[in-house]
Amino acid sequence: MASFRTASPIAGSVAVGAVLLLTLAGCAAPNTAAPTPGMSAAPLASLVPAEFSDGINVASGIYAPMVTRSDTGEWGGFDYDLGQAMSAQLGVPFTFEVQDFTSIIPSLQSQKHDIIMFGMNDTAKRREVLDFVDYFEAGLAIMVEKGNPAGITSMSDLCGKSVAVAKGTTQADFVAAESAKCASGAITSIELPTENDAILAVKSGQAVADVFDAAPAAYAAQTSGDGDDFEVVHDPANPAGYGVVFTGIGVLKENSALTSALEAALQAVIDDGTYTTLLQKYDLGDYAVPAATVNGTLQ
Repeated sequence: MASFRTASPIAGSVAVGAVLLLTLAGCAAPNTAAPTPGMSAAPLASLVPAEFSDGINVASGIYAPMVTRSDTGEWGGFDYDLGQAMSAQLGVPFTFEVQDFTSIIPSLQSQKHDIIMFGMNDTAKRREVLDFVDYFEAGLAIMVEKGNPAGITSMSDLCGKSVAVAKGTTQADFVAAESAKCASGAITSIELPTENDAILAVKSGQAVADVFDAAPAAYAAQTSGDGDDFEVVHDPANPAGYGVVFTGIGVLKENSALTSALEAALQAVIDDGTYTTLLQKYDLGDYAVPAATVNGTLQ
């Protein structure tokens, strides 16, 4: 994986947007922390395949609270912190870099990156190429303008209306499937480049709702405009969200030894309590998994 394992700055940067800390822009270097003293003696260092002994490049992006980045380039969020905890178990650095979601799997296939940690849902279609080390379980949520002026109470209320989704995501597929069930007019799906664009489409009135992962939806509703911009629709028939799925770390199928190492590292982080601490830090306890699994469920 030679030429891509450098500490050189990458093109593109991320700044935290004024609306809800999700905007991608500008130029900054990836986080390329060097191995700390004693990392080679980490508990699970012997499980790391030789080709990854100098570190693991992580394809990611801004998707709060899963992944965040400050104005000064500091990474944060649940996925990032979990990656650092697993890094300590395996004894190799995890270097997070920004990658557009629509090309994130090709970035692994071209050996630009080694794994994906970007709140990616574990689905049967993606499993044609990837294996997933699952660390999270949640459904999709409907986020609307504060006050819910369109009176949305469930997915069926979106029939005949415009809904924003991020391009290339499972929520785009989900909305299309729900639209096929509509008797009162199809859902007009507005597919936009990023989740931030989809959220802004609701704020501007271009769409009545945005459908996306429950945890980021809740975070956006709580933080954008100090909680005055949006709200999440609570459907009593779907308390955990729609189409509940696992979220996982994506690894190419041919890198099965790396998948096994990551599974062991995740289980160690669960066993020592770090996982629970991180869930509590980001108010994500409702989405915990009891144990590390690979390809935990088929969709």
